[in-house]
Amino acid sequence: MSDEADWQGRFPRNEIISLLDVNRRYNLAESTAQDLTLGEILDLAGGAAALGGLKMGYGTSAGLPRLRTAIAALTGVLPEEVVTTQGTALGLFMLAFELCRPGDEAVIAMPSFPPSRDSLVGAGVTLRECRLTFDQGFKLTVGALEPLLNERTKLVSIASPQNPSGVRATLDEIKAILDLMRVKSPAARLFVDETYRDATYGDETPPRSAAAVDDAVITGGSVSKAHGAPGLRVGWLTVRDPALRERLTVAKMNMVISGSPLDETLASVILETREKILGARRGLLAAGLSKVAAWVDAQAGRVQWVRPDGGAMCCLRLSPNVFDDGGIARFWSTLPAAELQIGDGAWFGESSAVLRLGFGYLPIDVLPAALDALSNAIETAVRPDPVGDALRPPSRVVV
Repeated sequence: MSDEADWQGRFPRNEIISLLDVNRRYNLAESTAQDLTLGEILDLAGGAAALGGLKMGYGTSAGLPRLRTAIAALTGVLPEEVVTTQGTALGLFMLAFELCRPGDEAVIAMPSFPPSRDSLVGAGVTLRECRLTFDQGFKLTVGALEPLLNERTKLVSIASPQNPSGVRATLDEIKAILDLMRVKSPAARLFVDETYRDATYGDETPPRSAAAVDDAVITGGSVSKAHGAPGLRVGWLTVRDPALRERLTVAKMNMVISGSPLDETLASVILETREKILGARRGLLAAGLSKVAAWVDAQAGRVQWVRPDGGAMCCLRLSPNVFDDGGIARFWSTLPAAELQIGDGAWFGESSAVLRLGFGYLPIDVLPAALDALSNAIETAVRPDPVGDALRPPSRVVV
């Protein structure tokens, strides 16, 4: 792998890419619910025979009408106000390259999902970061955004729930942001990434989408996280402005031509039967969150957390009162041998003392063993072996 100083890629290199290639026994790094199987989706569709006549031609430019109708029912907009994408990730690129031009600016709430930021960097946009902090519970406020907005701002990008923290913005908070934008950045659009919106806990109803709040709002979503089908690569944008929607549809055609009829048909099935899928998953997420809460309480101050509002993940922090830089480095060095994975805060623009812990991906009966392994890694980092440290050769970066 190239050294950071030698990196010549248009897009920043980010080690979150390792999640695509490494899946350890105790994977607490993933932020998805458990993966659906193809068989489960086909059963929901009425069996494989029900799809036997599906033709593998090109899809339509804005997306399969059946899928757009299902998304419209989910978000409160009209079907014609939906453009399907290959995951929310394609929508991020479409917005970065179509909304912004040289000299334009974008504002993004950080920490964030890396492609949310890096697509803007790759597009050459002047980026202003609104830094949310662990100590303030990653709450996004109008006051934090206000000094970053100006007449050159064309896009404001937030997520609700946020990745990696799971903290939500309420609709009233979103409306307050829009009021500020009308004054400071009247030409800007507000993008709200709602990928985790359906990932609620127990009997909690998902909050209403921001899609229909205002014509300046664009939302994104997918079947990847709450629904457990990231392999379908199906997402969407809701765009109420018809002129912008046409521009984004043309951008999509130039990037990927169209979506897959098979993927979009299967995604339609998932959304049409989503309560069958989500009901059980909400119970599992509630149980997982409860186990994590009890585990944090048992750490006796060595670990802090921000309790999430939604999503299959939360943010932890190795306590600064307990861990110095050496302790943080020892923690990360113990994970491979423990068959343990957890999200590095540095992936999202935080420090490596901050961790993204996913509690929805592993089977619920495996989660306690994974948390025990995490406890052991923390204990090792807090109480290093002084003899072993003295004998251990200096670490080397392998390039």
